[in-house]
Amino acid sequence: QNGTLKQGDLLVSGQNYGRVKAMFNERNQRTEVAPPATPVLILGLNGAPQAGETFKVYLDESEAKEKAYQRGQILREQGMRAKKHITLDEIGRRLALGNFKELKVIIKGDVDGSVEALSDSLQKLSTPEILVSVIHKGVGQINESDIVLAEASDAIVIAFNVRPSMQANRLAEGAGIQIKMYSIIYNAIEEIKSAMEGMLEPKIQEKIVANVEIREVFKFDKATVAGCQVLDGRIKRDNKIRLIRDGIVVYPTGEGQSAELGSLKRYKDDVKEVLSGMECGLTVKNYNDIKAGDIIEAYEIEEVKRTL
Repeated sequence: QNGTLKQGDLLVSGQNYGRVKAMFNERNQRTEVAPPATPVLILGLNGAPQAGETFKVYLDESEAKEKAYQRGQILREQGMRAKKHITLDEIGRRLALGNFKELKVIIKGDVDGSVEALSDSLQKLSTPEILVSVIHKGVGQINESDIVLAEASDAIVIAFNVRPSMQANRLAEGAGIQIKMYSIIYNAIEEIKSAMEGMLEPKIQEKIVANVEIREVFKFDKATVAGCQVLDGRIKRDNKIRLIRDGIVVYPTGEGQSAELGSLKRYKDDVKEVLSGMECGLTVKNYNDIKAGDIIEAYEIEEVKRTL
């Protein structure tokens, strides 16, 4: 709105702060200065601020940290005061109903708008018999602290276009914490609603069969080939896939869309599947923006009957 933002500036936005490590313009090109009314993508904050949050540049680092800490403290206090504590009337009502239940959920998503929309929609599903309580919501990859919170509060974790880290996934499997992954917001709402009605019997579900890490990328005239290693499971030539970068699904991003492998090779030979621990080469059909460090998630659609 006023002033010029430069690379290296100390930025405070809400309860998050950090130095501007890099800036990109609307064409994803590096830039070092941003005058007023210039949109930029900023790297360097220690967290994701709320959408619509204002920001300010500070000269003194200790002042910036103190301001961010104070704001975080105020937000935590507001959260504590907003929690609905149980009363004698509430205890009497629950005893009278006899079958009162509380469904606790933790929501993590790729962008703040999706998280807020999903949180509001799920809380509106609450009924006199079943209360849907969102105990935590945030932007970014599911980490170990999310799983620890879910274990302590007996909650399920809802992931919208994000994935858990390897450590968080292992922790969740060991603790028996369920991580529900969605790419369509209405599917999440309908499934939670069906679970509350005791009628959750979907005919199909996704089963993740392999995670493949891209180690090296080779670019040719007609295709971009990824040199990979299968981290776990087994990937098949006909599996549906997603491309995940830093815990965020980057392809395909449209609702209800799926991607496929263009090819799967061991050395120079085409193969039908590659097992865990083995190396392979692959291409993604109709997509070339592949980078080293990306994860290819392979999944299958299977028909099952299950409960949440």
